[in-house]
Amino acid sequence: MELKIANSFIEGEWLSTDREQQDIINPFSNEKIGVQYVATKDDVDRALEASYKSKTEIKRIPSSTRAKILKNAAALLQERKETFAKILSSELGKPLKNTLDEVDRSIETLELSGEEAKRLHGETLPGDVSERGVNTIASTYRVPVGVVAAVTPFNAPLNLVCHKVGPAFAGGNVTILKPAPQTTLIATALLELLFEAGFPKSAINMVLGGVEVGQQIVSDDRVNIISFTGGIIASKNISEIAGIKKQLFELGGNAATIVHEDANLNRAATQCARTGYSNSGQSCISVQRIYVHEKIVDEFTERLVEEVAKLKVGDPLDPTTDVGTLVDENAANRIMSWIDEAVKAGAEILHGGQKNGASVVPTVLKNPPKQAKVVCEEVFGPIVSVIPFTNLDDAIAEADNSPFGLQVGIFTNQIDLAYKVADEMEVGGVVINGTSNFRLDHWPYGGVKNSGIGREGPRYAVQEMTESKMIVLRMD
Repeated sequence: MELKIANSFIEGEWLSTDREQQDIINPFSNEKIGVQYVATKDDVDRALEASYKSKTEIKRIPSSTRAKILKNAAALLQERKETFAKILSSELGKPLKNTLDEVDRSIETLELSGEEAKRLHGETLPGDVSERGVNTIASTYRVPVGVVAAVTPFNAPLNLVCHKVGPAFAGGNVTILKPAPQTTLIATALLELLFEAGFPKSAINMVLGGVEVGQQIVSDDRVNIISFTGGIIASKNISEIAGIKKQLFELGGNAATIVHEDANLNRAATQCARTGYSNSGQSCISVQRIYVHEKIVDEFTERLVEEVAKLKVGDPLDPTTDVGTLVDENAANRIMSWIDEAVKAGAEILHGGQKNGASVVPTVLKNPPKQAKVVCEEVFGPIVSVIPFTNLDDAIAEADNSPFGLQVGIFTNQIDLAYKVADEMEVGGVVINGTSNFRLDHWPYGGVKNSGIGREGPRYAVQEMTESKMIVLRMD
């Protein structure tokens, strides 16, 4: 098998390969599938300088041109859907049925970004609402912030790059991209596609590397805004070193779904099973805690385990596979240690709890204690915990008892109870008669508390990545 190459792209060129080399390993087969070359400190500085110098050039590209380029990219990605999905599955271990869906979402994200390039609207403001403003008028319009630092994670490495690069370019910005070290092949493939679609090479620089590379980027004054998706520890580090610049954070979650006594149990159990283990639970809004009314907890749990048992664990490139691997075996080992901790503290394993390499069998735990990591921290793995409750107020309080606040789900046929949950919980989104793990790419996505700052979704990201500029006319 021919090895694939991932490299940094700076000043309109792919860098030479005389840099530190790291192997890229398929987490399912443990085979070497490629190599990546880590950017040096000087490489990163060159990328920052190139991005800074290109601001004016990219700003002057007409909105209509930016829109066409992004839609061209979406069309090319549609043509190469299966190729990109297979790269994702090989590099990440995510099942093909999930990576095909991620490519579809990425196509949609690029299309939406192209549409938003034409919606950079302003407004006209009369001055005479103030006595001092007679015979004046102001108008506002959107201008690019300049340089967008896009730092992306491994779990949705194509769509989340599109969610940053697409809106950044739609708003007339230059992007300096640092993809996750685990998923550089898909980032490289996307850049090649963007250039084929007409994307200006001066509109993006990409640097490969780890924490040190990211720190050098976000701390630099040539960056105007940081768009980061990742963990709370990294976000705190960014905040400490970033200085005075805008920061957009899409961080972790500890997602809860409430199943009330009047819920449709078949629907609730099926959706919890499907959305608790997609991408091996490596999603910020993956179903983690399920609070189930005590009157139905036994029946719900039985149905949930039946649905989980139907999930096929195996080769991510097999179209019938439901659950592939975690990103690497270290992640799988951590998941197993969390399961062991929960069991020792009193939880019962109803399904799963076994590991094979980087794969962990979808695991259902019943009634782990509040102090267990599977309850109070972000699992980011294929574990779902079922926890009984007596009344809805208790469920709301327990579900909300978390430093995170991204999304929650509520299954009930009583609309007043659904809105009670929506009103009382401190989260960015509430899904009624669905689980926490439901997102459409044109909706505002983000959280509160330790789950982030700002919202993603092309319309909302473009607003964050542009500034309002005002022009005042004073008339005689």
